[in-house]
Amino acid sequence: MTLPMTVPAPGLPARVRIHEVGARDGLQNEKSTVPTEVKAEFIRRLAAAGLTTIEATSFVHPKWVPQLADAEQLFPLVSDLQGVELPVLVPNDRGLDRALALGARRIAVFASATESFAKANLNRTLDESLAVFEPVVPRAKDEGAQVRGYVSMCFGDPWEGAVPLPQVVRVCKALVAMGCDELSLGDTIGVATPGHVRALLSELNEEGVPTDVIGVHFHDTYGQALANTYAALQHGVTTVDASAGGLGGCPYAKSATGNLATEDLVWMLRGLGIDTGVDLGHLVATSAWMAGHLGRPSPSRTVRALSHKEQ
Repeated sequence: MTLPMTVPAPGLPARVRIHEVGARDGLQNEKSTVPTEVKAEFIRRLAAAGLTTIEATSFVHPKWVPQLADAEQLFPLVSDLQGVELPVLVPNDRGLDRALALGARRIAVFASATESFAKANLNRTLDESLAVFEPVVPRAKDEGAQVRGYVSMCFGDPWEGAVPLPQVVRVCKALVAMGCDELSLGDTIGVATPGHVRALLSELNEEGVPTDVIGVHFHDTYGQALANTYAALQHGVTTVDASAGGLGGCPYAKSATGNLATEDLVWMLRGLGIDTGVDLGHLVATSAWMAGHLGRPSPSRTVRALSHKEQ
């Protein structure tokens, strides 16, 4: 493929690590449950496309996310992948027990920057939800695991509206203090704009949270995900969450649409001369394959454009 033409821009990183969330964050919002074997094949195809961090599943109670009730069955089907990190989400000590028992060594915990979403998603106050993770993170670290802290509603909340920057920073600092190796700043309902992204990243730096532990997780509700990602890259962020084919939303935030599509991200990064290690053609074919299993076209513009050209 000769397009897009590579035209680097100054001040951007040479390489970006894509944290692929399609198999977990993408599929957990599906109305119908995807068979375990299909999920495993999806993860294997994503790995074959060059993605090296693929969030595999979540060890939450099946009552809360029934689409991921097969975590114990799925993880062993993909744990033999070489050179691929397979993070899993855990909600509490019990979830950590289940993950560690299967050999998972990349763990993620899920916090909220707002009281309303903590109550809707975690059924606890913000501080109570953080207290749940206080024993989880150190124990995961003691077991040799790396821990990522998700922070949702960093840029806006459907119940509370605008979220003050210090409120987000407080939650981020609490997770770092527990021992989280990485943070993922979530724009759960997709309302962020580039200036807001830069302001939050600057505020975090000023409060002692370095850019190299920060990843960004944008939803494309208002078409701002790529613009917000570019702003984060300008600030020095090198970890970007994305979902193959643009799958996903949030079952607890009804206004949230899909995640930033991995293919759209790779297309932009390729044009900027930023290395990702991802084979775009292989990735597009993988998302088209999954779209066939889901019975609908991929929302990714790049998947649609390149799939159309092949027909």
